[in-house]
Amino acid sequence: MIATIGLLTWLVAAAGGSFEPGDDPLTRPIVTSNSAEWIEPRPPEKLFGNSYLVGFGGLSVALIDTGDGLILVDGALPQSASAILANVRTLGFRPEDIKYILSTEPHADHAGGIAALARDTGASVVASVRGAEALRSGGPAADDPQLAYDMRFPPVARVRTIADGETLRLGKTVVTAHATPGHTMGSMSWSWSACEAKRCRTIVFASSLNPVSADGYRYTAPASAPIVAGFAQSYRTMDALACDILIAAHPGNAGIEGARFNARPGACRAYADRSRRALAERIAEEKAATRP
Repeated sequence: MIATIGLLTWLVAAAGGSFEPGDDPLTRPIVTSNSAEWIEPRPPEKLFGNSYLVGFGGLSVALIDTGDGLILVDGALPQSASAILANVRTLGFRPEDIKYILSTEPHADHAGGIAALARDTGASVVASVRGAEALRSGGPAADDPQLAYDMRFPPVARVRTIADGETLRLGKTVVTAHATPGHTMGSMSWSWSACEAKRCRTIVFASSLNPVSADGYRYTAPASAPIVAGFAQSYRTMDALACDILIAAHPGNAGIEGARFNARPGACRAYADRSRRALAERIAEEKAATRP
């Protein structure tokens, strides 16, 4: 055992890290000014039909019972992986029955826990092509508006890619992927139908659309044109989606103060409208700042 720990110490040190007995590099905490709020504990909650919330006060994580295995949407921060699985167990499900983990965006607050969750459940991770590239590298892409934050997270070795409009089938559930670029160019939202008795509702788990960035980033710079065009594509997508229940990657953005989801009519359109206004204001501010 001592020899094993010594070997692990050497291997991790050689990779530029540190090792202590009991330390798990896949769940090593990422601490920011928002992290405590993001992973504020919440009890698991049935949403509708076969769909549940197993996340936190500031980060959404969804669970779908397909009848032939479970699907998890997003993984929150690395240190929250065990709490997610505990919530799954509280609902009466087995973590080892999770077959897929769907990623909305390759940022630490939504993807940081995915590597540990995939290891602990044996689930396959699914993301967009651009999202998969960032997940495998463990950090934001070169064109990410938040790149300068340098928020790296545990990389995910194996990621299955899915295209815009493509479906993922498991048991009685069909999940559709919807490309929603802008916040990151690899962002993906997900929708599926959940039924109770004779009532069915379309649930949308939307990736972040907030046009935030690290200091110094300019949405009016020529290099940012694809990002702005990506937001426009996402707005069209959200406007057109059937959307009975909206889950936002950050619950606070769902449109109802203090709620974990939004079941009001037009929730997805309103979600897009908030981003439209925020991006327009940001662009106007940048243009005003450069006027003589």
